[in-house]
Amino acid sequence: MKIKIDTRPLWIVLLSRWWRFPVYVLLGYFLYRSYGLTPPTGLTIEGFRALMVFLTCLILWVFHLLPLPITGLFALVAPPLMGVMSVKQAFTFFGSEPVFFILGVFILAAALLKSGLSTRLALRLLRSSAKSPKRLILQVMFASALLSFIMSEHAVAAMMFPLVVIITQALQFQPQGGSYGRILFLAMAWGCVVGGIATMLGGGRVPLAVGILQESGFGTITFLEWSRAVFPIVLVLFAFCYVLLTRYYPIDVDSVEEADKTLAEQVAKLGRPLLEEHFLGLLLVGAVLGWMFLGHRIGMATISILAVVLLFMFRVVSWEDLQENVEWGIILMYGGAIGISSILNSTGAGLWLAHTYVVPHLHSPWILIAVLSLATILLTEAMSNSAVVAVLLPIGMSVAKSFGLDPKVTVFAVGTASGLAYALPMSTPSVALAYSSGYLRLKEVVVPAAIMVAVSYGALLLTAKFWWPLLGIRI
Repeated sequence: MKIKIDTRPLWIVLLSRWWRFPVYVLLGYFLYRSYGLTPPTGLTIEGFRALMVFLTCLILWVFHLLPLPITGLFALVAPPLMGVMSVKQAFTFFGSEPVFFILGVFILAAALLKSGLSTRLALRLLRSSAKSPKRLILQVMFASALLSFIMSEHAVAAMMFPLVVIITQALQFQPQGGSYGRILFLAMAWGCVVGGIATMLGGGRVPLAVGILQESGFGTITFLEWSRAVFPIVLVLFAFCYVLLTRYYPIDVDSVEEADKTLAEQVAKLGRPLLEEHFLGLLLVGAVLGWMFLGHRIGMATISILAVVLLFMFRVVSWEDLQENVEWGIILMYGGAIGISSILNSTGAGLWLAHTYVVPHLHSPWILIAVLSLATILLTEAMSNSAVVAVLLPIGMSVAKSFGLDPKVTVFAVGTASGLAYALPMSTPSVALAYSSGYLRLKEVVVPAAIMVAVSYGALLLTAKFWWPLLGIRI
């Protein structure tokens, strides 16, 4: 075994390993001191302590001082310790419907990956491409976006990545050796990003946002309502993304016939679909139809869990397979985020914060939506999009309530904007995977990514202005 010796000065080694502990001590002291302080005028003692817990979680989430799921667990145990609510009340947030909806969606996505059905679908979508390089770019984008309608965009990117690698190898590209390989990996990543906002299944951030809304007592948003509201944005961004990729970067290849042959070989290797894949496909279609047309009556989580039960009744996957492929930790983070948001609302702390520090600086609901969307888009480039939702949405809903605005509008704005990250590797796993290919360098991506951010922001505001009122969503 090779042993690597750290030759840096001792104080630097100690500081790099233990710098977090003084921060933990300071945060603990901050909570301890705030426990005995008198709350500001207009804020209850429970609201004041809930606000201190929220600020502590905000620091932990923003600076990644703890893993996101662990901060989620802290958000559940801190309120009872601070006397905000009972232990029993705090832990009920983990039993909320949105948490189980997310759990069911993650299990179904893991089953799609494990069964190979998602790979088969992706290959079929890519295989139908012609010999044109531009057509292949379109097919990569289309496959990534369409699969992100029904699976987490992270899972789609993980599945599409090896397929795009196979294509680049067939075309004998090398990292940094030309621009076409770069375009293909960006088409994969940005296709996932654009498709991921289309439904509630593209990632956990939208169910999290809807869960925060629901647990705060402001009603809910159905599967169909969400997709109808954001679909114009998806269409505009998909078309613009294709034009940008094919115009901004030169296409330095004349034919992609070799890639097409390689994809055909991959399809042939898969053979005929198994009975389990047929059943899983039917089950997924049934679940999506159920979410669209029955979700508001019997509950989104009910349909998710029922689909998971059927999955096991017909032995499509084993529990061991799912244990390796489900992101269990993120579910803990969502439970904590929903909990802390509900506490801010029930204690009146969110409303007090909005009235005192935010509303005086905003002059209309439109400015609120514009500022909230912009802040979300910029933050989600550097933070986990779920953490951005957990941080901004509770405050945004409270401000919206102050303006007499339906808090659902802020869910549409934050939930959509939090999925629109294009530039930095830490923004979303699909972009990080594209960078890991070696074909991308930040300086080559930053300009088109900034253009995508600007167009996404404009498309979101224009949709809010002209499309949402037609659906009864008024600002």
